[in-house]
Amino acid sequence: MKIYVASSWRNEHQSEVVQSIRDWGHEVYDFRNPDDDNHGFSWGLIDDHWKSWSIDEYRVALDHPIATAGYHSDFNAMQWADAFVLVMPCGRSAHLEAGWAIGAGKPTAILLLEPAEPELMYKMASRIVPDMGALKNWLGSCNT
Repeated sequence: MKIYVASSWRNEHQSEVVQSIRDWGHEVYDFRNPDDDNHGFSWGLIDDHWKSWSIDEYRVALDHPIATAGYHSDFNAMQWADAFVLVMPCGRSAHLEAGWAIGAGKPTAILLLEPAEPELMYKMASRIVPDMGALKNWLGSCNT
């Protein structure tokens, strides 16, 4: 299957999850390394001072060619994917990606490798899994 792993740049588990899913024989989109010549989007590629942007500067930056390319890379991969894995902890972007996947009818698992604050809307996900073994079993049960 083709798997989209949604997470955070700060998530220390993300690389391990991507590699494990590949080792299980699946294709995986890795937002940190979408391809050999692309090491993922970051706001710092547009401006080193992005953390101090005004709302107007942020809105303008969304249309910057680097931001547009990053968005298309991720969104094309979201459309390509058969299933999604949301690796916690993560932030707004990954949650929007997972919400889109659920709305698009794609099987979506939330991987909780460490305790997390309960979230009622996680009921929308196909499965909440507590470890890599459960994730592997869930992926094996997806019929896409």
